[in-house]
Amino acid sequence: MASSKETDNNPDTPSSPKKIYKDPDDGRQRFLLELEFVQCLANPTYIHYLAQNRYFEDEAFIGYLKYLQYWQRPEYVKFIMYPHCLYFLELLQNANFRNAMAHPGNKELAHRQQFFFWKNYRNNRLKHILPRPLPEPVTAPPAPAQPPVQPAPPVSAATLGMPAAPGAVPSPMPYGMPPGSAFGKIDIRSSGSDRRKRKYVTDLFF
Repeated sequence: MASSKETDNNPDTPSSPKKIYKDPDDGRQRFLLELEFVQCLANPTYIHYLAQNRYFEDEAFIGYLKYLQYWQRPEYVKFIMYPHCLYFLELLQNANFRNAMAHPGNKELAHRQQFFFWKNYRNNRLKHILPRPLPEPVTAPPAPAQPPVQPAPPVSAATLGMPAAPGAVPSPMPYGMPPGSAFGKIDIRSSGSDRRKRKYVTDLFF
């Protein structure tokens, strides 16, 4: 009988049932604490604080970061309000990134890149989602209407400073002269015979 009592009082005996921890609120408090911690990882300054205080040198803390990767599952990711935390949680699985975040310059670099992502994310997404409109045909602008050219007024002689032209002067050319005009018709044959006669008379007297 004494041996049976000792067996019942000893918790290490295989016959005794093991105590299983159970959250008093069915894990609600744990869920909220882990959700809050995971979303804090969206801040590069907080990651820099963890690296400066050598949290990343603790193997238990590294194992806790691996455990928190269950937040990437669809049934849990819907509770995440800052999705950048999941991206940094994935990067924290790399020892090189954990060591680099201890440097203030790398912390500032991560913060700037995060800001530029927030700034241009919407425009970059719209470029791939919205259909691009077809380019409109370029039409040449209409030429400006030119005013009608007025003909130049005739320039008078008084404007040029020249004396007025005298009365009409008959043309020296005999064209269009009426018959019986004062200008006689010149016969080429009669003029040649006259020259021979003058030469003959000159030879007789000289």
